[in-house]
Amino acid sequence: MTSVSAGVRALGQRGLKATRYFGSAGVMACATVYALARPREWRREAFVQAKAIGIDSLPLVLFVGALSGSILAQQAGYQFTDLPMWIVGQAVIAGMLTELAPLLSAIIMAGRVGAGIGAELGTMKVTDQIDALRTLGRDPIVELVVPRVVAGAVVMLPIVIFANLIGVLSGWFTSIALLPMTTAEYVRGVQSYNYEPAVIFTLIKAVCFGITITFTGCFVGFSAEGGAAGVGRTARNTVVAIIVALMVLDVVLAPIYKAVS
Repeated sequence: MTSVSAGVRALGQRGLKATRYFGSAGVMACATVYALARPREWRREAFVQAKAIGIDSLPLVLFVGALSGSILAQQAGYQFTDLPMWIVGQAVIAGMLTELAPLLSAIIMAGRVGAGIGAELGTMKVTDQIDALRTLGRDPIVELVVPRVVAGAVVMLPIVIFANLIGVLSGWFTSIALLPMTTAEYVRGVQSYNYEPAVIFTLIKAVCFGITITFTGCFVGFSAEGGAAGVGRTARNTVVAIIVALMVLDVVLAPIYKAVS
């Protein structure tokens, strides 16, 4: 009975900790939405963050997008051997728009941007810089969180668009180079796909993923504690939390594609 009681107690403590964690995230989310009404205070910093988040990440995202399109074209060509070859073009654009471009771009951004945000804000937290802002009468949410969240939401749109374009182009190059098909067949496959709903879907995903990456990075950074070791744990926890959140959000957003079709 003692072991059962201990197990129940541990489960209850974990549940209470999770409730507090999500409650704190909800409070920060509400404060972030409320702070959006004060653009003069965060607008300039948002431009700075947009460059750091978007432009500096674009080469890596495009490289991964090109690899994704190439792999998708090869796998489609090797597996759909009993179907017309123009199916490859349709498979590439469908896979890139609905899943690979937004999700892989977001995962790259989670490792590059999310971890950086978590470590930066975590360092500020453990060195009491965030408390110093509050002491000076300045709102850390307005100065630190909102610019990053807004920049993430806006910048992810062109990043995902470019990832889609480079993926489709890479799929075309791979198809004509490695598969027995022509440019005309690939273009026919791309044109035969009803891509308008998929474009809307991929843009919705881009905005939602951008917000998730930056907000999660900020929240985990604000929760840092324990000095230099704590900052290291924060960077690690940020990446894990963002990837889990992205996968859950991907499942939640999936029905939207049917709604816009």
